[in-house]
Amino acid sequence: MTDWSGSSTQAQMLAWARGRLRGLPGSNPSQEARALLEWALGVESLWSAPDVVGARAAERLRSGVARRRHREPLQHITGRMWFRGLTLEARPGVFVVRPETEVVAGAAIDAAGRVPAGSGGGPGGAPLVVDLCAGSGAIAVSMACEVPAARVVAVELDPRAVALARANARALAPDRVVVVHGDAMSALEEWDGRVDVVVSNPPYVPSADRPTQAEALTDPEAALFGGGEDGLVVPRGIVHRAARLLAPGGTLVVEHAESQSAALRGIAAQAGLVGARTLPDLAGRDRMLVASRPGEDDV
Repeated sequence: MTDWSGSSTQAQMLAWARGRLRGLPGSNPSQEARALLEWALGVESLWSAPDVVGARAAERLRSGVARRRHREPLQHITGRMWFRGLTLEARPGVFVVRPETEVVAGAAIDAAGRVPAGSGGGPGGAPLVVDLCAGSGAIAVSMACEVPAARVVAVELDPRAVALARANARALAPDRVVVVHGDAMSALEEWDGRVDVVVSNPPYVPSADRPTQAEALTDPEAALFGGGEDGLVVPRGIVHRAARLLAPGGTLVVEHAESQSAALRGIAAQAGLVGARTLPDLAGRDRMLVASRPGEDDV
């Protein structure tokens, strides 16, 4: 497809885009070509678009592919990101949620689903879930969508991320997620001892492990680096804050780097949590800490 003044078919556009994206590190050419063409056409799915597409959409596709070849994140180009079957809004300046975090959210969703009906810490005995360092709201919104009975509260410090989390919550889980602009280390004192599930994907990258992928470098540093050479300053604070928030028997799920698993199990024990264990992601890498506050029968 070289003549941008006329019309081309979807198949021609997709073939051209796949060819231009082939070999781009970290790219799935087929998936990204389709996402960029849907964005260029302004549709949710190619199934809803005419097969023959005019020159304006073709030019927009060419622009999008050029931006992607310059390593701009796909999510920033299209304004969309995907998480556990949901399509969320993405914005520059806010951390782009990764597929690995879907497994973390899944563990928290399972924990919330195990809360007996009427016994949770939320209004009317609903399961009460708190997402600390909520970013775009991806985990919080997925919790609300997949555990309809839950009351979900998301805490985020960065104003840009707060605005995006609220937009995603309004669009996908209206009136189901409360987004609090505050410090995850100190917010929600009124919920201390009442929360059934605390989940967090905090900044945790060690200072020495600076990302090398161009896309990762577009994420705000405050959302990446956990503080200190080992990256554990923020995760340590999250674990200790969760220990205060959790109700007896409540569950904590925290994403972390592969190198941090043993240290975080120790931190959980120091905070008074029990049953600390490490669970893997889909690639088998140590990905998350899961621990619990002792139940009333354990005290």
